[in-house]
Order: sequence, then C-alpha cells, then structure tokens
Amino acid sequence: MGKRGKKKHAAERQSARSGESAQSARRTRPAVIGGMIAVVVGGAGLAGYALYGGGAAAEDGSATTLADQKPKVPTGPVSAAQVKAVSTQFLTAWRTGKAAQAAAATNDTTKAATTLLTGYTKDAHITGVTITPGTATGAKVPFTVKGTVTYGGTSKPLTYESALTVVRRTSDGKPLVDWHASVIHPDLADGDKLLTGEAGVPPIKAVDRDGGELTLKKYPSLGTILDSLREKYGEKAGGKAGIELQVVRGTASKAAKSADKTLLELSKGTPGVVKTTLSPSLQAAAEAEVLKKAKSSVVLIRPSTGEVLAVANQSHGFNTAFQGSLAPGSTLKVITSSLLIEKGLASADKAHPCPKYSTYGGWKFQNDDEFEIKGGTFKASFARSCNTAFISQAKELDNDSLTKQAQQVFGLGMDNWAVGVSTFDGSVPVQSQAQMAASLIGQGGVRMNPLNMASVAATVESGVFRQPYLVSPEVDGRTLATASRTMSSATLSQLRELMQYTAAYGTAAEAMAGLGPDYGAKTGSAEVDGQEKPNGWFTAYRGDLAGAGVVVQGGHGGSTAGPIVAALLKAGG
Repeated sequence: MGKRGKKKHAAERQSARSGESAQSARRTRPAVIGGMIAVVVGGAGLAGYALYGGGAAAEDGSATTLADQKPKVPTGPVSAAQVKAVSTQFLTAWRTGKAAQAAAATNDTTKAATTLLTGYTKDAHITGVTITPGTATGAKVPFTVKGTVTYGGTSKPLTYESALTVVRRTSDGKPLVDWHASVIHPDLADGDKLLTGEAGVPPIKAVDRDGGELTLKKYPSLGTILDSLREKYGEKAGGKAGIELQVVRGTASKAAKSADKTLLELSKGTPGVVKTTLSPSLQAAAEAEVLKKAKSSVVLIRPSTGEVLAVANQSHGFNTAFQGSLAPGSTLKVITSSLLIEKGLASADKAHPCPKYSTYGGWKFQNDDEFEIKGGTFKASFARSCNTAFISQAKELDNDSLTKQAQQVFGLGMDNWAVGVSTFDGSVPVQSQAQMAASLIGQGGVRMNPLNMASVAATVESGVFRQPYLVSPEVDGRTLATASRTMSSATLSQLRELMQYTAAYGTAAEAMAGLGPDYGAKTGSAEVDGQEKPNGWFTAYRGDLAGAGVVVQGGHGGSTAGPIVAALLKAGG
C-alpha cells in the first residue's frame, strides 16, 4: 500500500474514532429537565432519563430530546392580546346565550360555569343582555352588564358591574377565564345561583327602637343584617311575598351563615314590620365612626338589658361585628383576670411578676417592646397589658380553666345565643401546653368579634351576663342564653378596678379621656400570621353603655379601635 493509501486509511480510522467520540458525547451529555440535570450513562442512565420523560434512542442511533417529544408549556403572564381575545370570546358567548361555549372559555372543571350560565337565562329570566368591557388592568377586565328581567308579565331593567381575570391553565398554559361565580355577578359566591320568581320569604320593614325605618341608604352597614332579619322573620311578620331576582345561597354560603339576597324587585310584596333595638342616633354615629378607619367594626350594647344599640362595619360585604372570628388579643385578659382573681393567683393591689420573658410549653413569650415592670402590682400589669404577668400563671391552671370561665361566667363559646340574626358566639377551646398559655392573652385558638367583647365589658359593668339581642325575644318567644354563675362581689370589684385604672392611667387612657369616672376599658393587639400589623382591639363601658371594636391590621388597639368605641360611649352619654 502506498503512502497516500496509508494516509487515507489512517484518516478514516481517525474519523471513525472521532465519530464514536461525538456519538459517545451525545449519549453522555447532561440533559436539563425542569431544572434537574440527568446524566445518561449506559443503559441504566438511559432508563433513568426515560422515567423523567427524556428521549430514548432512535432507530438511527441518535437520541431524541424532551423538546422533540413534548412541546414546552407556556408560562408567565398572559399577553394583552390574549386577555382581549379570551375575554371577548367568553363575554360574546355569554351575551348570546351560548352557555357551553362561554364555559369552555373558562378553567372550570366542575361544570359549575355551564350550570350558572344556563340558569342565567332559564332560572333568572335575564334576556336582552349587552356586555360592555372596560379598560383591562393587566389580566383583569371590568365590564358592565345590562339586561331585562321578565317574569309573570312583569319586566324590569337590570344593570350591574363585574370583572373577570384571564389566567393560564396549569396543564398546557392555555389562557382562560379564571372561573368563579362572582364573574357572573359580584354578589355570587361559588355554589350560589340566581333565581327570579315569587320570593320564598316575604319582605320586611325593619325599624329602629323609635319606629323609624332602617334603610340601606341611611345605614349602609346594615345590609347583611337586613337580609338576615328578613330570612328569620319574613314568614312571621305578616308580609306577602313579591316577585324578585335573588341570589339563592349554596351549601358553602349557608355554612358561612350568609342569607339569600334580593338583587331586583319586579313587583312589591307587602312587608311585615320587624322592630329592632337599634338607636337611630347611635347607629348613625357608628356608621360615621367606622368610615374613619379601614377594616373597622364596632358594636354598642346596653348592659342592663343586653339590647344592641348600634352595629357597623366599614366593609359592607361581611358582618364582622357579629360574625367575625378573630383572635381578640389582650382584651381577653378581662376574662383571664377574673379567673386568676377567683383562684387566688392574682389580686389588683398585690405584687405580681411582669418579667421581659416567660416560657411555657416550650414557647417563649414576651411583652411588647420587651418591657418589664419591677416590683409592680397586678393592676399595673393589667393597665400596661403585660403578657408575661398572665403567662407566668399558666402552670397553676388546668387546660379547661379558661374555657369554663368564659362559658360559665361570660356566656361565651356555647353557640347558643339567640340575637335575632346570625352571629358567632365566641370560642375558647380547651388547649394544652403553649397553646393554653397563649389563650390566656387572647391568642392561640381563642376567637371573638366585637359583639362578644362588648358583651364581656357589659358583664363587668352590670355584674351579670345578659345575652345581647337585636330583636326582642317577645317578638317570637325565643329563649336567650344565660350563664350558669356570676362572679363573687370581691372578684367583680377588683375587675372593675382593673378596667377603671386602665381607662384612667393605662393603655386606654388617651382614648377614654374625659369619659370618667364611671368607666373601664381594655386594649388589645392580636398578632396574625402573614399580617404586617396586628389587629387592634378595644372594649370599654361607661355608665349603662358597653362597646367593643376591632380594626383589622390597624396596630395598637388604643389608637385605632379605641377612638371609635370611645366616640360612641360619649355620644350615648
């Protein structure tokens, strides 16, 4: 073989080796799969790769990639063009009565969208619909709905505003309308439906204690309460039902104690009259006060009778004042103090420890700004809201001690109040170790609302628990809840001394200035996971008035909820 032939064969052998190396490199190069690196080494490596959806060897010996077999799922925000296209598709199908097509433009997988959209025409009897989209903000598209509701030969126009949001479906990244019943109408919760017909419950005319009509225009906070009053007393008040478009609540809404809601009245029924205990002047004052603080709620009651004189919420979608379930923070120390005094673990004017820290059940508790009181009394600790003064006594208590005190003396936590409308009656569950200690300062599993805490202040003022009520039990003969025992005169005297001292010299002094001397108060701040600021609480009494308020994410109760409650105590004086 000549030199040229030898060089040719050498080049071929080198090319073959190079090809083998390149093929080997292709087979062993790391593959990135969803952020995970899978190295293919021999048969076992190839099998492992295949488990993650990687490429298997092709017939020609090459390796296919993940991209070859499965397209990449789009991620990230939807584009403006996609938002417009999807929202137009959904709204057009809805407007033209094509329920299945509209539902197909959503990410609903339960057929709830189809059911509600079909019922929009069939059950709600809404026709002649026009939908006008507004300017999109990101993926959110507001729109205005106009239509006509017709039933039994009577028609009325319907106009309202709603909004939808376009999102990507997780499985394939396809842009779709994020389905919730509120897209169809903002008053709908998932599981609710729209229905037009003869109202199942006759309308009512709710009036205040002086006989004046309670209307939404005059008192915007009373929307949920008026709905609840109608649901409870409509059949009993002697009225006659009219024709209405209503939100009929589903299972989840009923569990949350939400009442059916009238959206449009086609023909008036004959209302029955339901008298409440609300004071027109104090209700007006409460409505004005909650407007000063976002996410605020307040209740004012009369301790000598239990009558609710005012109830207001800055946000009108949910009656936090009556139905809220929130940790009450240090306002619960009123109940805890009565327990410690009864058990001889504390006394108003006796020395009581208030260290910077106190540990129980493996948790380390501290005071606000890590303060301490050296050589102070229990009264000083209560007035300054010293947490460790209460935590330090946890070892002396049984797991159910606080629960029994709340139920037996303050009538709380037994789910048996009969106020006249739906309420949450407080909860002080039996807990152990650190959670039990946390309950002593109104954290842990303890839950209350302004109605509950106003009742606590009223119990201290009057010396006995009287269940609050909005409608007199004489209206329907219902039985009000009672407590099984009262505090001793010695305990009650000390508890009033603690609250009076706090109103005069403690954390409540600024809010209660000028309202003494027949008064008492307690502030509270309740920490909530995920919130930048705690919920601010305040409960107080003055003469034959007792009130409580909360400002969600407000911060310290003395400066947030305090002025709201104090203003009502002053207005009622």
